[in-house]
Amino acid sequence: MIVSTAARTNDKLNERAQSAAEQLQEPFVLRKKRSIAALQKAYNTGCLIVGKDRLEYYPFGSAEPFFFHPNSASFRVKRLMRGEVDPFIEAAGLERGMTLLDCTLGLASDSIAASCVVGQEGKVIGIEGNPVLAYIVEQGLKEWESPVAEMNEAMARISIRQGNYRDILPELSDQSADVVYFDPMFTKAISASEGIAPLRHLAVYEELNETAIKEALRIARRRVVLKDHYQSPRFKRFGFKQQIRPASLFHFGIIEVK
Repeated sequence: MIVSTAARTNDKLNERAQSAAEQLQEPFVLRKKRSIAALQKAYNTGCLIVGKDRLEYYPFGSAEPFFFHPNSASFRVKRLMRGEVDPFIEAAGLERGMTLLDCTLGLASDSIAASCVVGQEGKVIGIEGNPVLAYIVEQGLKEWESPVAEMNEAMARISIRQGNYRDILPELSDQSADVVYFDPMFTKAISASEGIAPLRHLAVYEELNETAIKEALRIARRRVVLKDHYQSPRFKRFGFKQQIRPASLFHFGIIEVK
């Protein structure tokens, strides 16, 4: 991957792009008015473009960028503020002051909703395995401006750790989070789920295993939660109590910590 700037750049954008390149340990390339396609062809790789308002990642050979957007989190937060039920929050049993460890952060939709619920007294920590995705989402959580103040506050409170959860979980203390959450790539694809389509180029395709579940149970004070396709064998394999949702293609599974 290379890091460059928007076509109409300036010293400030160049400095920001150079900073991003240093953090990601990727080369910074001057744009020189070249198109995205020309950059991809010249360097035979994807491009992270630093613009005035957002970061955009163009996978190699693609003209469509990936960028941070809170997506479904926006209306989920509004529903929560109206006192309505959110399936994830209900499955996780989250309340004000609690701590959530999200092992598969992605676009952070669940973490944003969780941060809204646990409030300033609580904590939401997201782990993301792909360094580019982690960087884009971390910057987006800081810079995205929603007309809803509670949404901005919820996003700003989320802390991110970049790395593989398999490596990070053993480093964490016993009972250091109330809830540990996994939302791995589904064992069966949901073709209608356009919300995660841009994520597929950056997603970490790694199978959940018994060691990770064991670590999660050590870390969790209350429960471990899994989100997966309703036909996924993971629920039974790892001992999750599947929460049946007849109208939904994805279900939550729960293991209560005894």
